[in-house]
Parts: sequence; C-alpha cells; structure tokens
Amino acid sequence: MDYTDKVVIVTGSANGIGKVISREYLKLGAVVVIADIDEKSGQSLELEYRKQGYKAFFYHIDLRDVASVRELFHRVVTAHHKVDILINNVGKVISKSLYDLSIEEWDEVINLNLRAAFVAAQEFARCNRCTKYGRIVNIASTRYLMSEANSEAYAASKGGLVSLTHALALSLNSEKVTVNAISPGWIANSGYEQLTNADHQQHPSQRVGKPEDIATACLFLTDENNDFINGQNIIVDGGMTKKMIYI
Repeated sequence: MDYTDKVVIVTGSANGIGKVISREYLKLGAVVVIADIDEKSGQSLELEYRKQGYKAFFYHIDLRDVASVRELFHRVVTAHHKVDILINNVGKVISKSLYDLSIEEWDEVINLNLRAAFVAAQEFARCNRCTKYGRIVNIASTRYLMSEANSEAYAASKGGLVSLTHALALSLNSEKVTVNAISPGWIANSGYEQLTNADHQQHPSQRVGKPEDIATACLFLTDENNDFINGQNIIVDGGMTKKMIYI
C-alpha cells in the first residue's frame, strides 16, 4: 500500500489505538494530523516523528467544540490543500451506575464519541466534494452489540456511530468517498506481557488484540484501490463475539 503524500486526520491520536494508527500511516509516507486534547503527549509525538523524518503535525483540539472541529479542517486544507482520509478514533468511557450518571456526563460521552464524528465527517465531505478519492473510517466498538453494566452512554455512542456510518455512505454515494466503521474488541494498549494465558484463550484467534490490528484494518479500508467495501462495520475482535459461552 502506498500512502505517499496522502493527508490523514486521526482524532484522539496522541495515545492508544490512535497513536498506532497514525504511526502506521506515517510509515507508508502519509502526512498525518494528530488531533488531540492531550497537548503534552501530542507535541512530544510530533517531535519524535519529525526526528524520524515523518510528516506529522499535532493540532491541539477539544473535539467536543464544534467550531474547533470546523477550524481544524480549515487549517489543514489551508496548510496541505486537501484532506484524503479521516479516522474518527477519539472516544471516552464513563463507567457509572445508571442511577448516578448525570445528563452532563451522558452529553459529554455522546458529544465526543458521536457528535464530533458527525461534524468531522461533514467537514471532510465539504473538503472532498467533487474530488476523486476520499475515505472515512469510524472507530466504533463491539459494545454496539454487547455490553457490560454501567456503560449506557458509551454503548449508545458506539451504536450511533455504526448507524452514522451507513447513513454517511449513502449520503456520499455520488462522491468518490467511502465510509466504513471498525469495531474493536479487546485491544490491549499497554501491559500486553502481563496478560494471562486465560486472557488469550478467550479468543478464537488465541490472543488478545493489539492496536496494530486496528491500524491494519484502517490501512486496508482506506486503500485507494479499495472502493467496493462501503457502509460496513468490520468487527476486529479475534472472533470473540462469535464465541458461545455457557456458565
């Protein structure tokens, strides 16, 4: 895959899965915009990547602020003249009892995980109108179809993201833009060596997932020659959601 000079925005990419997604695009020649609220990590990452010769640019942003998201796209297009790929990766979990979760906390999760993805996709579509290539990937979660207790806001936001994906794909069907989602399962961002054999054996693939697994799926979906997978949600969970469990 060749991503030379493709301009990629990855939200929430100063840490975790987004950090690895950004790195993998950079390794393939892309210009990557690291959009995150974590200024210290983002600036450090930009410096680290620049020293390696990569074209990485950190933008400090609170993605809950609609005006800031729109300004991000304006600044990127002004600097780089285009945006080819949008990875809506940013996400937040508030695990709190149904009886105690406040409306403000509910809104915070929905606004960051879902509304920000819509606004970013809307701006991306405006930037890519009548161009020959564009890709949007929304990072959802297997929580869109299965849950733990006290995860109402997160589950709702990820379910909404999956639905937003196929709606966007249809709305953009006259453009050369595809829109897909990836739903990660158990992805260990750190401490992989501390996981137990029992942790790995829960998965038909015999291991817990890594951020690189999600990055690989992003690279596949956004390849310039891959324009026939559209409006889909790809579950990347080592087969875990297909495993029948009896207690």
